[in-house]
Amino acid sequence: MNPAIETIGLRKSFGEQVAIEALDLSVERGDVFGLLGPNGAGKTTTIRMLTTLLAPDSGTARVCGFDVSAQPAEVRRRIGYVMQRVAYRGLLTGRECVEIEAALYHLPRREIPVLAEVALDAVGMLPHADRRWTTYSGGMQKRLDLACGLLHSPEVLVLDEPSLGLDVQSRHNVWDFVGDRRLGGATILLATNYLDEADRLCNKVAIIDNGRVVVQGSPSELKRSVGADAVEVATGEPERLRRVIQGERWVKKIVVGELGDLHIFVEDAAVALPAVMRIGLAHGIVLERVTYSQPSLDDVFLLHTGRELREAGMAS
Repeated sequence: MNPAIETIGLRKSFGEQVAIEALDLSVERGDVFGLLGPNGAGKTTTIRMLTTLLAPDSGTARVCGFDVSAQPAEVRRRIGYVMQRVAYRGLLTGRECVEIEAALYHLPRREIPVLAEVALDAVGMLPHADRRWTTYSGGMQKRLDLACGLLHSPEVLVLDEPSLGLDVQSRHNVWDFVGDRRLGGATILLATNYLDEADRLCNKVAIIDNGRVVVQGSPSELKRSVGADAVEVATGEPERLRRVIQGERWVKKIVVGELGDLHIFVEDAAVALPAVMRIGLAHGIVLERVTYSQPSLDDVFLLHTGRELREAGMAS
């Protein structure tokens, strides 16, 4: 069986700016596949190519076995796309919004009222269906967009930053929605720059930076690949501290973050923590903060790019 989504050598540039370079992805049917990366990494550009809204410069992309360039109509029939920004729907009611969307999908006219109710109920919006869109909170507007994406029972649901800008409760509502779809066997492509979102929802993740996939796999596999505990040290002299500890046998790798923090990947944090503090004291280096954690997806990004995902997002 063909993958739900497959790209080979996909490339897109805007003038001299390369947005996506040699992108290879394979999303199996039933996957919740995360595109994880900072703002400006190329996630939305990738999604716009896969949903036929943007033509690639070169390479191949197929969705449900259909080429996005040669067979765009076939691709569109099989996808539901929820964009990053909530669609403006003016003075329409929620029910009217969904029914108009159903007509745009050319769904049978007689079935539209029932299909709209099913979609609204799936996202918890049926009790609010006859209120005007302008009275909805941001979270409710996003849920309405999700309902529109479900209308035609797509084989692949594409979500671009589905919880961006939402409050905590609304984010969890979106997460519950994705979790329910996953249990139902849906294929979901989810772009996000939230580490916790990717870790919780996705069974596979591709980490993207500067238009390239730097590493991909399941979240647990990627975190295991770090192979070390992470000790983070805040100090006014990160380079000096790096020099004096880099030869210690318990050090596996040291990265100086863009914000000046020292990230030390070690075999055993229980050994490394007191050693770092002892060495700092012996050399007169003031340690403002010393913490440690089990490997995270941010550590994976840091190891492969030399930057924290949070820092990269702020810089873009």
